[in-house]
Amino acid sequence: MVSKKNPTLVGFSAGDPNGIGIEAIVRTFQDERMFQEATPILYATQNLVEVALEITGLERSLPWAMVENAEAAKKDQLNVVSIQPEPWVLDWGNVTAEAGGFAMASLDHVVQDLAATKVEVLVTAPIHKEAMRKSAFQFPGHTEYLANIANVDEVLMLLVAGDLRVGICTGHIALKDVASALKSDLIVKKANLMHDALLKDFGIPNPRIAILGLNPHASDNGLMGDEENQIIAPAVRELSDSGKFVLGPYAADGFFGSGAHRQFDGVLAMYHDQGLAPFKAMSFGQGVNYTAGLPVVRTSPDHGTGFDIAGKGTASGDSMRAAIFLARDIRSNRQEFRSYGSDPLTIQPKNRREEDRDRR
Repeated sequence: MVSKKNPTLVGFSAGDPNGIGIEAIVRTFQDERMFQEATPILYATQNLVEVALEITGLERSLPWAMVENAEAAKKDQLNVVSIQPEPWVLDWGNVTAEAGGFAMASLDHVVQDLAATKVEVLVTAPIHKEAMRKSAFQFPGHTEYLANIANVDEVLMLLVAGDLRVGICTGHIALKDVASALKSDLIVKKANLMHDALLKDFGIPNPRIAILGLNPHASDNGLMGDEENQIIAPAVRELSDSGKFVLGPYAADGFFGSGAHRQFDGVLAMYHDQGLAPFKAMSFGQGVNYTAGLPVVRTSPDHGTGFDIAGKGTASGDSMRAAIFLARDIRSNRQEFRSYGSDPLTIQPKNRREEDRDRR
């Protein structure tokens, strides 16, 4: 079964050119059925695409072409918009300022076209944060960069794999700074972003959200820290009083192992690894990083730059494929939500996991 709708115009940033991002993109479109779902527009250089096709053995089978701009993109091919006149000098697996600058230029190009509605959704290939810093990138990651570009105060990093959705409260900060950064109003803001995303982007009426604790065993009622009683529980009460289905704080150590996450539509973790470690343990290679709270749709694969395998032709396209499907579905759900107004009960959630599995 294939989609009856027109393919979504998907803008791809190249990510770090010393990594596996472009290889993952061409791997994704080696299955020609993907062109029925997406018209890809990649912002990179001709030689990087040629190399990616060569190392994957797809140089003779995958249709692609250089195009002047996004408006010139054609269906049934990988469209490549050049971001610089000179070819990229291959430097697989190395952290360099030049690679960070390339990734930043690609991201800037595609975001400009996204803002101008020349592409419909954004899928970002992985960047290397140290390389980005070397190139004067001013943000911890894609999430913060896009929030600044969109001029929104708060966004939510949301990891998605099927029915598993894990949001991160404090984001890309050092572990030693988490407790001081954690405030009740921050938890309320992030949970509200998750609630709205589950409702409008995922089509889930009356979403159920679990809030994790910060300390071991959720502090055992104050024996190991007081953040649960002083910060997290008041936020949960405020959210519940506003009419949302929010429970917690739950002890994080057994929450996923016991299967408790299956009782909820979303889980809000207090810090990065508290949420991402169990998420990636359960879904690595199939997960998607989604930025909730933006006026545009942005997704990304759940893996990094893969410097250890860059240039070897062994990267998988599975997570990139999942990122495309999720971006497409979120855009469709948003359009459906707007067409029906504010009544969530009229929205039927999209679930194409069986269809997507058939394509792999």
